[in-house]
Amino acid sequence: MVRSINPKKAKRKNKKKGEASSSTVPSMPTRVWQPGVDKLEEGEELQCDPSAYNSLHGFHVGWPCLSFDILGDKLGLNRTEFPHTLYMVAGTQAEKAPMNSIGLFKISNVSGKRRDVVPKKVANGDDDMEDEDDEDEDSDSDEESEDGASTGPVIQVRRVAHHGCVNRIRAMPQNPHICVSWADSGHVQVWDMSSHLNALAESETEGKDGTSPALNQAPLVNFSGHKDEGYAIDWSPATAGRLLSGDCVSMIHLWEPASGSWTVDPIPLTGHSASVEDLQWSPAEANVFASCSVDGTIALWDVRVGKTPALSYKAHNSDVNVISWNRLASCMLASGSDDGAFSIHDLRVIKEGDAKVAHFEYHKHPITSIEWSAHESSTLAVSSGDNQLTIWDLSLEKDEEEEAEFKAQTKEQVNTPQDLPPQLLFVHQGQKDLKELHWHNQIPGMIISTAEDGFNILMPYNIQNTLPDLAA
Repeated sequence: MVRSINPKKAKRKNKKKGEASSSTVPSMPTRVWQPGVDKLEEGEELQCDPSAYNSLHGFHVGWPCLSFDILGDKLGLNRTEFPHTLYMVAGTQAEKAPMNSIGLFKISNVSGKRRDVVPKKVANGDDDMEDEDDEDEDSDSDEESEDGASTGPVIQVRRVAHHGCVNRIRAMPQNPHICVSWADSGHVQVWDMSSHLNALAESETEGKDGTSPALNQAPLVNFSGHKDEGYAIDWSPATAGRLLSGDCVSMIHLWEPASGSWTVDPIPLTGHSASVEDLQWSPAEANVFASCSVDGTIALWDVRVGKTPALSYKAHNSDVNVISWNRLASCMLASGSDDGAFSIHDLRVIKEGDAKVAHFEYHKHPITSIEWSAHESSTLAVSSGDNQLTIWDLSLEKDEEEEAEFKAQTKEQVNTPQDLPPQLLFVHQGQKDLKELHWHNQIPGMIISTAEDGFNILMPYNIQNTLPDLAA
């Protein structure tokens, strides 16, 4: 599995999407791009349609980041009103080991505007769509104030020095100021970031210019018991401080919290024959977790019973890169493989044979990240090496009558390619070498993704249709 980002090739400055002079834009009719079907002809270029998003922002933080995590905050659950504020932590992939750092980010003034999937006036039988068009125009330009000044996201950052590239980083869900990093040096380190988060929360200017140097800080724990570097790591959602780390030589270590520190079991859990790529604790069983490996298998473990898996099965014909355990439907586990396929497994029937209840081969390059929505049990997002981030709703099926009704309401031809799965809700493009994505657990419909050329914050307009009515 190819996971690293080549920092020598990464751009230090990121051009804004769609930034082009009128003389460079070909005078051709606009049409919808079908990924994997259409090819760009000479003189054609892809342009983002901002009306497809309730919110879309991109930003760069210097060196590219292979991994990041969204931090839980006290700003409220199920936030729906713009502008949004969020916090996250990310680790860099710098050219030289001493140049790396862990960044704590406060991102405020994330603007946007909710749109109706079907215009209200059309849905009510009114032929006049001018007001709706005006509304879209307003929302498409919501990053510019009346005086022409930029009103885009405000990014504040505090950096902590980290020796070596950060392969993966995760924040403890119960205490988001506690973070764990997997370094390419083979060390797993736990950090207390409370002072940096407090400084960001209490100031509107702290770290605003992004040029402040990385601060030297000792980790709470520096574990060097792994015999190689790794990528797999996960905090327990049930037991605060309980942690798993897995490495590239198939070993998994269990961490238990102990009097303000951690005790790491020196005897690893073994059951895979190749690199452990990802780990996920069960959302329903405090002692159960899942692992996936380059050996093509998924294993289920109970930490109370020995050092080997309770169950292991062949999940894919190639490396299993990532897994995600559904927090709202704990019987469902999603997995993504190196051949571009991803699958859904029903753990209730795993002992009866094939637990695979859905399998998609839409992507043609390795799956790099997969995650279930925190607000809708049938929705998940996937990123791939084909530079696409896709969103899926597994509850959907093709409905020709509904499609005909939608066409009649919008007075448009909705020519969906016949070979696209009906469960495919949205395709986001524009990032190079996508590596990881996360849903924001407190802002329904928001996804953040990282790639070689920086971060995107996106809220597709049609995802709101699958979320619960929070005002009810």
